[in-house]
Formats: sequence, C-alpha cells, structure tokens
Amino acid sequence: MTIVNSIINWINYKRIYQIELYKEHAREIQVELFFDLVGSAKNCEWGKKYDYESIVSIRDFQRRVPISTYEEIEPYISQMIEGKKNILWPGEIKWFAKSSGTTNAKSKFIPVSKESLDECHFQGAKDVLAIYYNNFPETRVLSGKSLTLGGSHRVNSMNSNSFYGDLSAIMIENLPFWTDFHRTPPTEIALIEQFEKKIEEIAKTTIHENVTSFAGVPSWNLVLMKYILECTGKSNLLEVWPNLEVFIHGGIAFEPYREQFKKLIPSEKMQYMETYNASEGFFAIQDDPNSPDMLLMLDYGIFYEFISMTEICSDTPTALPIWEVEIGVNYAIVISTNGGLWRYMIGDTVMFTLKNPYKLRITGRTKQFINAFGEEIIVDNAERAILAACNETGAIVSEYSAGPVFMSDSARKGSHEWIVEFEREPDNLEKFTNALDKRLQELNSDYEAKRFKSVTLEKPKVVVANKGTFMLWLRDKGKVGGQHKVPRLSNNREYLDELLSINNENRDKG
Repeated sequence: MTIVNSIINWINYKRIYQIELYKEHAREIQVELFFDLVGSAKNCEWGKKYDYESIVSIRDFQRRVPISTYEEIEPYISQMIEGKKNILWPGEIKWFAKSSGTTNAKSKFIPVSKESLDECHFQGAKDVLAIYYNNFPETRVLSGKSLTLGGSHRVNSMNSNSFYGDLSAIMIENLPFWTDFHRTPPTEIALIEQFEKKIEEIAKTTIHENVTSFAGVPSWNLVLMKYILECTGKSNLLEVWPNLEVFIHGGIAFEPYREQFKKLIPSEKMQYMETYNASEGFFAIQDDPNSPDMLLMLDYGIFYEFISMTEICSDTPTALPIWEVEIGVNYAIVISTNGGLWRYMIGDTVMFTLKNPYKLRITGRTKQFINAFGEEIIVDNAERAILAACNETGAIVSEYSAGPVFMSDSARKGSHEWIVEFEREPDNLEKFTNALDKRLQELNSDYEAKRFKSVTLEKPKVVVANKGTFMLWLRDKGKVGGQHKVPRLSNNREYLDELLSINNENRDKG
C-alpha cells in the first residue's frame, strides 16, 4: 500500500492546497461562487422573476429575493418534476432526493442537478477521503471495502422525465462502475427498502469481506453491528473485520453513541470522522481528528447565509454572509445552490467555533427546541447534558426525546419530561436526573433562571423507556432506516405522548 498511498497523496495534494485557501480567502471564494450561481440562473424562470440579470451585489440579492421554505418553492419543483426546463436551474432536472425531514411527515423532493451531484455531493465524498489521507498518510483504508448503510428508498420513476429516491440511492445510480470494487454491499442489497431485510442481507454479504471502513447514521449502524455480532457469535467487530479503521458518520450527534462504538470496536486506533451532508447539499467535514468541529466547505456550489436564532421570528431577519458571522452565536442556515435552491432555509442550526478557517458544530433544528417557559433549550444543550449525566452515572443512552409539561390546575409550575431508552441504565436514576438538570443549568442561563428555586420550572422528570420503544415509534411512522431519526426536542407533547403511549403498551405486554 506504500506506493498506492504515495500516488493518492500526490493526487490529493492540489485539493488539500485548495482547502487550505479557505483560511485566507473565504470571502473571495464565496463572492465568486455567488456571482457564478446568479449568472447561471439569470435566464431561468426564477432568475427572470427576480431579475438576476441586474443583480450587482449580495445586498441587492438579499433585498430582492425572499427567504424560502420548501412549501414556498414546491410549485416550482412540481414543474421540474413534470419535465419543464429552466425553472430554478438551467436545463432539465431528472433527479429528486426524497426527504421527509425530521419533524415534518410530508415528503420533500429536493432537486439534484448534475452540477450539485458532481460538484457538491461527489466532491464532498472525495474530499472526505482526501482529508483522511492527509491526516493518516499510512492508512490502509483502500486495501479493503467501505460498507455504507444508506437510505431506504430506491430510485423510482415519477414519470418519463424524472426519478426520485434517497440521495444515497441517487448517488449509487450515478457512480462510475469502478467504485463497485471498493464498496459493499452490492447495489441490489444496498437499495433494499425493508430495513430488517436489508441488514440480514448485508450481514450475509459482508461478514466475509475485508471491510476497512463504514459510513452512515450512528444509530442505524449500531443496529447493523449488533445484528452482525449475533449472527457471527463474535464478541466485537474487530473479530469480524480485523482491518476496520474508520467510521464516517453524520445525521445525528455522535457523542451519545461513542461509548457503544468503543465497546463494539475496542481499538484505540479506530478513527471517527464526522460529515455534515444532507439532500440539499454537502456542507462540512471534520478535518481535525482531535477536534469534533467541522470545516465548512466553501467551493461546492453553495452560497451560505446565516440568521441568528434571536431573529428567526422577525418579519425582516438579517441574513449574514460567512465573513460577518460571530463565534458562539446560534444560527439558522440559508443556502443558495447549484441545484436551484435559492435562499432556502434548510431547518438546521449551527454555531461557529472558529473563523479563518470557518469551523462549526451542528446545534439542532429550527423546529427542535423547548421554549414553553422562556428557557430556550436547544438540541446541543440536550446532547451535552445527556453526555454529562451518562459520565456521572455510568449510563449509556440509546435514544431519547423530551418535551414540556405544561402548567395546569394540578401542576402550578411547568417542567420537562424526558423519555430515555438506555443501552446501560444508570446506577441511580435520581442521580442521572440531577446531573442532567445541573448540566442544563450550566449550559443555558435562561433555563438556569427558570429553575432557580424552582420559580417557574420544576426539576425534570426522566422516564425509562422499555427496549425497542423508539424503534416501534419509527416503524409506526414508516421511518425505519436511512436518514430517519427521532426528534430530540419538541415545544409540544406530540412526539413525547406518542412515545410514552408505545412504552406503556410494551410494558403492559411484558
């Protein structure tokens, strides 16, 4: 592998140099990209509507073009699905990534142009490898195969003009043939829609392969890993795949799952690399193995804007370009892309931890928070508090969700209720609850103020979920596998009450 690695590192050198330019030339890169996007779409229906031809500055663009949600651009996407050309992006769009989102059951169909496929999604995958090789030049990751647990929707035809499916399925359909030599399982198994059947077939196919890396959502990969250990009778994954060296993960926070992965893969040499990619685009990559923060990728055909969450409900929120963001502020992301999304709010929130280069961490969703009493708890607060409670009590959390307990005649003060499914239960649930509460107060001054002497908020209540409760909830929603995930926080009790109902049914059956 020494010669192979030398060749790959030589090929990657130019790309790593380009990424290094992010440090000094972020503004120039994004401004040039912005004008390329606007110039490309000036003759499209959308570009004509907002007179892209006459746009001379980013501020001009911001004044003229509204911030959009999916519901607002859906009529344009419907025309594209019907085969109409030059609507949001030049030419005809044939591919649409199906996404249900996290909190919205309605299916979304995100346009995937040839440019976004090649310059964003595929480039992101290549950059993950380039950055990994740059960090670990002696890696043997290409001596074996990469196991990818992708989505559950294979490519389907909507009509004679267009096709839809999970982004992973669309990428598989468009990959060059030679990639088959480096990935597993085969396409026909990777695209099985029924999740339980898929993991059965993956296990049969891959246990005799030389798997050196795997990729996907942590929670679903844990299901696959445990199934493989059950099938093989092995005690850990290194007994199945001795050359396994890296897990490339995304979709949900990894920290709550880290201890489970360490147990299943007991090696200090095992690497974990986070990516931030979605149907709408590939956004960021963890470029430093010693830091969980991710590098925002600036040249993938995506122009970024950021809105402070303190302004998100304003009629005229201020959207900032990358060079105007501040460290430590919670922002909603707005993107304009080479797939035809214009000032599109994707629903994620991030916080920058560094500038030049711009590094960030995902803090949650614009619709996933608890603010029933002015406490403004976000997903990042929740993840950190859960981790602290686990560290203090020896617990390992598999899944959780939380929501408010509203004031009523019988409850004169509010509180939060958490339903938690444990891989390993805490030595003391009361101690776990206290640690969770304490860490939330340390992380969030608004929560701390509401909890002071229990003036507004009582101590949170933690309900221990029976094993399998969250999986049953996902199955009931038709969201097993792929990028689907459990909503961590909600400002109402819809998800919480559904989960508690399923949990009670499980307990009664037991």
